Amino acid sequence: MKTRTSLLTAAVLVAGIAVGPSVLPAAASAPAASTAAPSPGPALAAAIAGLPRADATAALVRFGGKEGTWHGSSGVHDLRTGRPADPAARFRAGSVTKVFTAAVALQLAEEGRLDLDRSARSYLPELIPASYGGVTVRQLLDHTHGIPAPDFPGTTVEEWYANRFQVHDPRDMVRSATSKKREFAPGERQHYLNIGYTITGLLIERVTHDSYERQVARRVLGPLGLRNTFFPGSGPRIAGPHNHGYQTMRLDDGTTGLRDVSVWGATDAWAAGDIISTTADLERFTVALFEGRIVRGPLLEEMFTLPEVTDFGTGEPAAYSVGLSMKVLGGREVWGKTGGRWGYNAAIASTRDGSRTLVYSVNSTDAKGQGMNRTAENIMVAAYGRP
Repeated sequence: MKTRTSLLTAAVLVAGIAVGPSVLPAAASAPAASTAAPSPGPALAAAIAGLPRADATAALVRFGGKEGTWHGSSGVHDLRTGRPADPAARFRAGSVTKVFTAAVALQLAEEGRLDLDRSARSYLPELIPASYGGVTVRQLLDHTHGIPAPDFPGTTVEEWYANRFQVHDPRDMVRSATSKKREFAPGERQHYLNIGYTITGLLIERVTHDSYERQVARRVLGPLGLRNTFFPGSGPRIAGPHNHGYQTMRLDDGTTGLRDVSVWGATDAWAAGDIISTTADLERFTVALFEGRIVRGPLLEEMFTLPEVTDFGTGEPAAYSVGLSMKVLGGREVWGKTGGRWGYNAAIASTRDGSRTLVYSVNSTDAKGQGMNRTAENIMVAAYGRP
């Protein structure tokens, strides 16, 4: 297996930060821990102390594994009331959805209903043109397909916000993407994009004669008892308890500030990024996945094998496998997946042996921006160490 180190720009964590109301803004809550902290506990508490601040309004964290557990929350439910963040809140998990999609695809491969080495066009001949006839299912899943992103209305966050209720059909997105010239020959490079997982969602529907959402529910959510994980469909709201998400953008009066973006449709992401969940559900999912209880045997290794190609944009070695990505932190390989929707960042992560697992949700004000959110970065470094 070929792996690589993907460096984070590690933020400096100040050891021994006092955690309590006296060090927080008036509207903020102190990090609330539910268990006695193991060794990473103080660093995790420090990573989320002081919310809300410029980059985030709330954070929820669950650390677990063989080295102990720590659960914490910080920040506010919403800026208007300033009441403490709900630690059991639901949130948009963004591209963490890809891990669920990949798991279902690999289950179907185990059953012989989906062949990873077969072309996507052979399953969807009416949708995938001959110009992309060489793209395999595996290449969709590990981002080595060479299909560009589809076109969406708008180029700025303000324009995207104006179109936030627009409903996108996955087939139309595939047609838009495949009408363009390929970025590279299939299997030649890696470019992380949503479109491969949009097509995978359609493949799942084709071979099962069922909806993508029902297949994920039947194969993953139901068996694991993930009762707070669901797909919003065309609805723009987060059903049930949730902490509000805010995004920095130009406001109606021409100034730049925070806008509540909790209500925002996610049909542009679908099988690549529309899932809603909780930290408790995602922790249960992560543990089950890494223990081989969702995907088994050789097919599970697809999730821990990086393709031996370089990144399309940087020329660096590939960082994404089937469903997951890998970073070296604290001298150990950490596998997982981050996700972002406007106002929300989330991640699941674990060492391969499950000794350290991490799930977080950060109500970030710079979601989908350049670089990693400061609070999210601090959480990751606190849990696993520096690059």
